[in-house]
Amino acid sequence: GEQRPLPPEIELSAFRIIQESVTNVVRHSGARTCRVAVGYEPEEVTIEVVDDGDDGLAGPGRPRHSTAPGGSGYGLLGMRERVTLLSGQFSAGRRPEGGFRVTARLPA
Repeated sequence: GEQRPLPPEIELSAFRIIQESVTNVVRHSGARTCRVAVGYEPEEVTIEVVDDGDDGLAGPGRPRHSTAPGGSGYGLLGMRERVTLLSGQFSAGRRPEGGFRVTARLPA
């Protein structure tokens, strides 16, 4: 669908989810590419951030896409909580073809 104004709490949450996801890619994934997609449907907005990063480890025993020292403290758990509070759906994980995907569906 076409881009449209969103309720302020949905717009802020969408921004924060994209911000944290891209920050995770830059800090932890070793990815060469990252794709951010925002889809507007009649009843929801979908956010998808996909990278082509490594096997998921940023260093000895430190999983990527988690809160790292010096990070914002938000991480995947914070994104999941934000989406849940808005009655949305959230998923995050490795892709079979490699890399990592974060998807959030928020009511709009």
